[in-house]
Amino acid sequence: MKHIISPLIYIVICSLILAVFPQEAKAEPGVSAKAAVLMEQSSGRVLYGRNEHRPMRIASITKIMTAILAIESGKMQDTVTITEHAAKTEGSSLYLKPGEKIPLTDLVYGLMLRSGNDSAVAIAEHVGGSLDGFAYLMNQKAEEIGMKHTRFRNPHGLDTHEDHYSTAYDMALLTKYAMNNDMFKDISATKVYRSEQTGEKWDRVWRNKNKMLKLYENSTGGKTGYTKRAKRTLVSTAEKDGMELIAVTLNDPDDWEDHRNMFEWGFHSFQMTELIKEGKVSGIKDKGYKGKVEANRTFSYPLMKEEIKQISSSIHLYKLPKSGEWKEDIPKPVGRYFIDLNDLRIADLPLYYDGKALIKPHKDGIWTIFKDMLNQLFFAAREHNGSW
Repeated sequence: MKHIISPLIYIVICSLILAVFPQEAKAEPGVSAKAAVLMEQSSGRVLYGRNEHRPMRIASITKIMTAILAIESGKMQDTVTITEHAAKTEGSSLYLKPGEKIPLTDLVYGLMLRSGNDSAVAIAEHVGGSLDGFAYLMNQKAEEIGMKHTRFRNPHGLDTHEDHYSTAYDMALLTKYAMNNDMFKDISATKVYRSEQTGEKWDRVWRNKNKMLKLYENSTGGKTGYTKRAKRTLVSTAEKDGMELIAVTLNDPDDWEDHRNMFEWGFHSFQMTELIKEGKVSGIKDKGYKGKVEANRTFSYPLMKEEIKQISSSIHLYKLPKSGEWKEDIPKPVGRYFIDLNDLRIADLPLYYDGKALIKPHKDGIWTIFKDMLNQLFFAAREHNGSW
């Protein structure tokens, strides 16, 4: 006698099987954008990319650069007088009036939340002295950050110049840099902001156009963009279980859903893995160094489960003096700690001797990077000359 299973019972059984034996993570998220990238914030590792180095129009996500330059200018407490030129800027607007006085801080909030093009011009005129002067500062900062396929010609992203462009990857680098600034991070995550209006009884109230702050519970900020030529552009950030991600899409008809998909895929597929901890470094057998070598920071990296076995590390230390220990003229650093993922070097960290670590560096600080480069060159030179 044959037993027939009803369709309803069959569906229930299949659902239970999938729950007990979950599917493997997808090889990559489904994205409809012409160009996209998903980057982990602290390491800069690209978790997913599609045409991420293709130069394209970027529309109002340009304003991330405008905002961070204003914040870093040291003029955020200044009061800005709105020019007629700024007030007449086309496109999305805060409806600023010629002659109106408004704090630069408020202009930056209006720039990021409501994407005010008039605000962008007012900021550029005040911080850069002129639109051309501000564009110079934008490109100077882009070069500093390492945005190799970017050129800025205006502070708002309107299609007023043919040679105003960037890439998904470069915009992720910019966002990585900007999100290390606490003020930028706070502004980017703000949902509603009130700005007093000179000579008026009512305040301006700006609500953030970035719907990811409402649609996705792990969202921490971002910036929207649109022009007829660039189409929809979006930068958004999210954080979960100690991992911070940056998503960028260019020319994307379904950007909200695509960003959600990328974040969910990234959080599911990767895990922040601690590869070296701040403090004493274990595993050193040399008596002169054993228990005396330390790292000045913890280093974590986003890894898939199968990649953990592919991690290797090595330690290179200076040759000790004839006495067998450092008593004076201690090198800073005394060596390097290398971490590799297969054949890719993912970390090159300085090691210090017995409490002689330098002051902890600021994240991605240019002076810190410069000093570290000098240390690496010195280290390499000594190795080459056989002084180990």
